[in-house]
Amino acid sequence: MINFKKFYKSVSYAVEGIRYAFHSDQNLIIHCFMALFVILMSLALRVTPFEMGILGVTILVVISAEMVNSAIEKMVDLITKEHRAEAKIAKDVSAGMVLLTAIGSAIIGVLIFAPYLLRFFR
Repeated sequence: MINFKKFYKSVSYAVEGIRYAFHSDQNLIIHCFMALFVILMSLALRVTPFEMGILGVTILVVISAEMVNSAIEKMVDLITKEHRAEAKIAKDVSAGMVLLTAIGSAIIGVLIFAPYLLRFFR
């Protein structure tokens, strides 16, 4: 049997985490503005539902990676306040994850949008 009270509590904690991320991470806001731009471009160019799904998944991957990055940075800050090589590595690798997902998403965006834009400007 599902414990709805426990489930509701879990969801409320997750929503609280999302709210915190949006209020404290400027890079997440930038990713969301880019996501909105991609969605509007998708609608304007009338990309196929399949392509829209691919773009949606890439948007979610980038936003999720940014949230994981924020969580790792906060955890590292909690563990140590002093400058340590291991803390820097953890933060740098985490930031690198976001960079790779963003670059991958941009490449996917170019591959999807290029044919539509070429047709539009011909």
